[in-house]
Amino acid sequence: MQEGGDKPVMPADASLLIVDDDRPFLQRLGRAMEARGFTVNLAETVAEGLRMVKFSPPAFAVVDMRLGDGNGLDVIAALHAARSDARAIVLTGYGNISTAVTSIKLGATDYLAKPADADEVFDALMAPPGEQPEPPDNPMSADRVRWEHIQRVYELCDRNISETARRLNMHRRTLQRILAKRAPR
Repeated sequence: MQEGGDKPVMPADASLLIVDDDRPFLQRLGRAMEARGFTVNLAETVAEGLRMVKFSPPAFAVVDMRLGDGNGLDVIAALHAARSDARAIVLTGYGNISTAVTSIKLGATDYLAKPADADEVFDALMAPPGEQPEPPDNPMSADRVRWEHIQRVYELCDRNISETARRLNMHRRTLQRILAKRAPR
């Protein structure tokens, strides 16, 4: 998939399925991947993703692990069963070693922590088998990753500060101070 070692060449089958329940992220990533040459199908649920895999298994997939109606790893497993040559990556805001290992065992070729940008996703999809993509030139700072995680949990708790603080095992006032500040760079 590499041309002279620098710019990736799109394969003949550039079909890509993106499954994520965060609609704005899903649409932005879909547009970004279309601009890079993929033929994109979008799904917001595990059920929708499974239906698309059954109907027409894509060559590539980007799947969020935790979805409103279940686990995105079910889509990865179905895709791997339907098309063993497919390259699939898992996106998650809840990364840990055991879920990374499980996703790879089920057929994922890579595992990225959210928030991942379109360049990181593209590099992971296009990396030659057995090779890791280059690390990003401008990775997020640890403070920014922490802030993004707190924001995600806050949104998942319907912006309830007390519930978010409980789930993050943090004092409520500390959380309020963090939420009042701007995002770190």
